[in-house]
Amino acid sequence: MATKTTAKKAPAKAAKPAAAKSAAPVKPLGESLSKSGLIAHIAAQANVEAKAVKAVFAGLESAVLASVHKKGVGQFTLPGLFKINAVKVAAKPKRKGKNPFTGEEQVFAAKPATVKVKGAPAEEAEGRRALMCAR
Repeated sequence: MATKTTAKKAPAKAAKPAAAKSAAPVKPLGESLSKSGLIAHIAAQANVEAKAVKAVFAGLESAVLASVHKKGVGQFTLPGLFKINAVKVAAKPKRKGKNPFTGEEQVFAAKPATVKVKGAPAEEAEGRRALMCAR
């Protein structure tokens, strides 16, 4: 006769300390930050050394450059903040047209194919911005 065994329950996990329930209200900055000013500001907000923030910025920079590189994936997203896309623009042949200032016929030079980098805020950032502007 088969005996029935009961599954043992896993021990209860310790309650995780509640992370910031809601983000602290954002205080507007009085002026635009330079790179060193931004590093100092983030270091003060996160209570870490500026050297660590510089290392994070260097890693972030290399990740962005690798993503939008010619052989890269072509886009980079920093979740909750922004998205960067590399858009390929086709070559344009030379063409005839009118000079807008003199009205004379002229030949406009050909342009080679290029890659433009475009950025846009993430949807979450747009929502937060709308909330802050509504106040």
